[in-house]
Amino acid sequence: MSLLDQIKIVLIETSHTGNMGSAARAMKTMGLSKLCLVNPIIKPDSQAISLAAGASDIIKQAQIVNSMDDAIADCQLVIGTSARLRHLEWPHLESDQSGQKMMEEALLGHKIALVFGRERVGLTNDELQKCHYHVSIPANPDYSSLNLAMSVQVLCYEIRMAYLALQQNKSTVHHELEYPKSDDIERFYCHLEQTLLQTGFINPNHPGQIMGRLRRLFTRARIEQQEINILRGILTSIERDKK
Repeated sequence: MSLLDQIKIVLIETSHTGNMGSAARAMKTMGLSKLCLVNPIIKPDSQAISLAAGASDIIKQAQIVNSMDDAIADCQLVIGTSARLRHLEWPHLESDQSGQKMMEEALLGHKIALVFGRERVGLTNDELQKCHYHVSIPANPDYSSLNLAMSVQVLCYEIRMAYLALQQNKSTVHHELEYPKSDDIERFYCHLEQTLLQTGFINPNHPGQIMGRLRRLFTRARIEQQEINILRGILTSIERDKK
């Protein structure tokens, strides 16, 4: 199996089926084949097939799910695209760095999701907080509007370049790290919030204020599987003590 097969392109609530087809075409030109559609406004249709222009197999085999959580549940690395800076600063990658990072993780056998938001408003803050990194394309600041399919093309190109560079350098060092899957991380955050509510550390009326910053802290640290097991053990011991 190719390293590129470990990467899935995730499109959230796409409203124009033509963008699905164009994104599929962009993917196939760069050797990517896994497409996941999250709650598409309109299911793929003849226009999607037409604009896929030879990549209709990607459209026909696309996974369709109801939520971002479903799309990224099996992934150890999630990168979200963002065209603008958010209030809460998050670990950020340049477009070329994103390709390199995905190849590094693919070498470890990890599954990866590259997530694109809605055509008009992109990803929500909640969705971006589910990502390990944010990536943006350094477009002209005076006119930075990129079509969804164009954005997919640019970032798939960066993946391709990183992949080709890797093929030319077979001496790349393999690091044996195990990172938790996205759904394991979400279970940890639920456990953490529940425990902090139980101890009275966070305000039950406004838990998001603290939890958002804690998410950023643990995302920046990029906790490993053993570390998340230790943290959940600590939370369990606190709960047991409170009882």
